[in-house]
Amino acid sequence: MTEQASELKQALSRQVEQMSSLAALLEKELQLISSRDAESLMNLLDEKTTLLTSIQALDASIESAIGSEVTMSEEDEALMADAKKLLEDCKYRTQVNQKAVEQGQLRLTHLRNLMMEVRAKESLTYDKKGKPKGGTLGSGVSA
Repeated sequence: MTEQASELKQALSRQVEQMSSLAALLEKELQLISSRDAESLMNLLDEKTTLLTSIQALDASIESAIGSEVTMSEEDEALMADAKKLLEDCKYRTQVNQKAVEQGQLRLTHLRNLMMEVRAKESLTYDKKGKPKGGTLGSGVSA
């Protein structure tokens, strides 16, 4: 085995490890989204950004190694297939997390609207003719 082929195998092995780590981070991210733990989620996002940068750099080195006409062994092909499967899993997990965030935002918007309705009802006043009229709390009061 040539040195270049050995480097490719090591790079592919590291890529599989990193993709596995990313899948685990995405699972943890979903749990943090569900529990609404903002501080831990921000820390995890920093960790995920670092990992994604590392994956991207390793992708570039793997691509250049493959491009330099190194014939890939069956073991390398298997590692590449594992990395691709993990990539698809990570894409799916990212979509699930995105949906969870969107659902959380919809719930927050709904709650905000309910609170605004309650405030509007609390500030309801009546005009001289006895008809309901929305007003602002405390307006027209002077000391």
